Amino acid sequence: MTARANRIATLTDAAIELIADGGMRALTHRAVDGRAGMPPGTTSAYLRTRQALIEAVVGRLAERDRADLAAYDLPAGPPPPTPAPRLDSGDLDALAAGVAEVLDRWLSTGRSRSLARYACLLEAVHRPELRGILQHGTGLRVQARDLLTRAGATDPDRQGDQFVAFVDGLLFDRLAGAGALSAPQPGTAASRADLGAAVRTLLRALTGS
Repeated sequence: MTARANRIATLTDAAIELIADGGMRALTHRAVDGRAGMPPGTTSAYLRTRQALIEAVVGRLAERDRADLAAYDLPAGPPPPTPAPRLDSGDLDALAAGVAEVLDRWLSTGRSRSLARYACLLEAVHRPELRGILQHGTGLRVQARDLLTRAGATDPDRQGDQFVAFVDGLLFDRLAGAGALSAPQPGTAASRADLGAAVRTLLRALTGS
């Protein structure tokens, strides 16, 4: 990573924490400078406009999400160009467990990133010029379609999109919805087991195995 890339990563990580703590209204260039411990004007020198700052934040969120997926042996890039092996029931068990590990991480040590991610998405609803940030989620849908194809789903394109929507909804419910009131404490084995059971139930419904 270049010196410039390192500096932008530091600034965007600070911006993520600001958004998580105070929402999008807390995000200013001056506030990012302060949170990052940088001299005034540093953020605007690298990311001149608010739109550029938000886009950089979303890019950083996507980068760190991909790293988490890879850490738990989940697909983090485009599907292979050649057909991959078919997934059996044991593979789906492992997939559900891996997804549960990542979700639990995003609810515990990665909670700030999850809050910032949803805040950015809501900002894009009201600002059409930011809708491009939604493209960062398309890669997950491509991966899900490929996985469900390999698992024998009858309509993998549609069901892959449904799978991603379900997982995203599960995360949101545990993060900010009523699920946060009754679900096991994030960061515990009970949380991971509960999340894994939910994901595995859906995979079984979509694939029959």
